[in-house]
Amino acid sequence: MDVGFIGLGNMGAPMARNLLRAGHHLIVYNRTRSKVETLACEGAQIASRVADACQGEILITMLADDPAVQEVVFGDRGALYALRRDAIHISMSTISVGLSDQLTEAHGKACQGYVAAPVFGRPEAAAAAKLFIIAAGADAMLARCHQLFDAMGQETFVIGINPSEANLVKLSGNFLIASVLESLGEAFALVRKSGIDPHRYLNILTSTLFSAPVYRTYGPIIADGKQPADGFKMSLGLKDMRLALAAAEALAVPMPVASVVRDHFLEGVAQGEGNADWSGLGWLAARKAGL
Repeated sequence: MDVGFIGLGNMGAPMARNLLRAGHHLIVYNRTRSKVETLACEGAQIASRVADACQGEILITMLADDPAVQEVVFGDRGALYALRRDAIHISMSTISVGLSDQLTEAHGKACQGYVAAPVFGRPEAAAAAKLFIIAAGADAMLARCHQLFDAMGQETFVIGINPSEANLVKLSGNFLIASVLESLGEAFALVRKSGIDPHRYLNILTSTLFSAPVYRTYGPIIADGKQPADGFKMSLGLKDMRLALAAAEALAVPMPVASVVRDHFLEGVAQGEGNADWSGLGWLAARKAGL
C-alpha cells in the first residue's frame, strides 16, 4: 500500500520501520530531519512538508498530543486539505475524545475516511511489532487498514464504528497503568524503608498476585530506581491524565484516583522531571518517604 507516515518519535519510528519491512511504500515526514533520513536509508521516501506525505491511500499520524495533531491536520496545507477524497487518516496518537470527534466530522465532510487506532506498548514492543492496537471506525475503512495493523502489532481489538471510543479506551488504559505505577511506587517505598530487598519483594508480587505484563514491565524499573532512556515521558502521562479526567467530566464520572495521579505527574514536571519516564512516579514516592 502507499502510506504516508507523520511522527517518527520513540514509537513512530519503529512502527514505520515495520511497515517498510512488510513491503509497504512509505512516505515519511517529521519536523526533525535526522529521524526521516534514518528511515530513508531503509527505503522510505522523504516528504519535505505535511502535504507531500498525504498523496497515498492511507495517512498514519503518530504524534505527541492534540496540538501536534491539530497542526498537521488543520494547519496551512495540512492533511485535511491534501488528502484525496477516498483516503483514510489513521490517528494512532493518544488524543482527546473531543479532538477525535472533530477529526471524524472534518474528514467526513471532506469525503475522507478517519480511523482511530491508538496503541498499548512501549518502544521495544513497537520495534518487535508486538503492539496491541485499539481500533474504531467504519467497517469498510477498518478492512482497508488491517494489513497495516498486522505489520505493526500482535493483535488488533475493534471497539466499534465511532472512532473516539478507541481514544476513550486508550485513555482509560493509560489511567490504569499510571495508577499501577503510583501504587508500585508507594509499595516499594514502604518495603525498602523497612529494609526488605525490593527485588525479592517484586518476585513475590509477580509470582503470586500480580503476574500481569504491566507489573513485570514496570516492577523491575521501579525496583532498580532507574530511568529508561526511551520510554513514555512524565509530561505525556500528565497530558493523558488530564484528557482522561476531561472525558470523565463530560460523562459525569468521578475519578478521584486519576486526580491524585495527575497531581503527582504535575509534581514531577514542576520539579524538572517532565522528560523522565512516567515510571518516575516510583522515585517520587521514594523521595517523599525520605529514601
